[in-house]
Amino acid sequence: MSGVLFDRIALIGIGLIGSSIARDAKALGLARNVVVSTRSAETLARAEELHLGTSYVASAAEAVDDADLVVVSVPVGASEAVAQQIASHLKPGAIVTDVGSTKASVIAQMAPHMPDGVHFIPGHPLAGTEKSGPDAGFEGLFRGRWCIFTPLPDTDPQALGKLKAFWTALGSRIDEMDPQHHDKVLAIVSHLPHIIAYNIVGTADDLETVTESEVIKYSASGFRDFTRLAASDPTMWRDVCLHNREAILEMLARFSEDLAYLQRAIRWGEGDKLFELFTRTRAVRRSIIEAGQDVDVPDFGRHALDKK
Repeated sequence: MSGVLFDRIALIGIGLIGSSIARDAKALGLARNVVVSTRSAETLARAEELHLGTSYVASAAEAVDDADLVVVSVPVGASEAVAQQIASHLKPGAIVTDVGSTKASVIAQMAPHMPDGVHFIPGHPLAGTEKSGPDAGFEGLFRGRWCIFTPLPDTDPQALGKLKAFWTALGSRIDEMDPQHHDKVLAIVSHLPHIIAYNIVGTADDLETVTESEVIKYSASGFRDFTRLAASDPTMWRDVCLHNREAILEMLARFSEDLAYLQRAIRWGEGDKLFELFTRTRAVRRSIIEAGQDVDVPDFGRHALDKK
């Protein structure tokens, strides 16, 4: 037990991230009350069946009444709508944070609606799986993973410290970045890989010369690992692409240039260039394992996630 950090937490959105926060908050005793809110009556009922909170309401505005911490876990394109709904119901001193994968856009959508006396501190836990919904969450999702904050210039240090303490209790490692820098970093480490995966799986689906049964039958040869990324929530990733457009387009341009280099090397039989590239990228994989961001087992460690 880590001890109570907040009397009342409101979770707006109860998918993978929200439900994992709820499970950890309950297991660690981080809050006396956890209010769960989502627009879907079916999802809200399922959250109650799973005992994720202490109360359940469809209205985001009702959920944040008297809340000390509000965590917005919705697709980034819905951020402004949520901010508008909750703004007049937030109590002075409340901390409002989010978990969105783009930060400049979320700040632009939410900050103008935050009342004076409310601490809006954008955040992004770098944790997840391809699964979604309240059943997808599990205790320990954030353990050993990074949670990045992009505080506004006038952010209250005490409020930031309290939010950091919450995420630290969940097991996260904490970092801070400028919002634009965050968006550029995430464009290469997260957004571009997902876009490439969606494209590769889409290409395979479109091929008329390879039947669907063969694609599925021989998927263990590498295709399968792309399908894991490509199975991620379509709404979330549509919004990420639209709301981190500039950084993603920049990284796609760089990727296209590097792909052209690779095409030329293959076309002209330049084995030394291919070997140099493959050697360099193999070292990146080792660095990720050494940094504790994955494990050195077959299938990229994904079988470990399947057991959760």
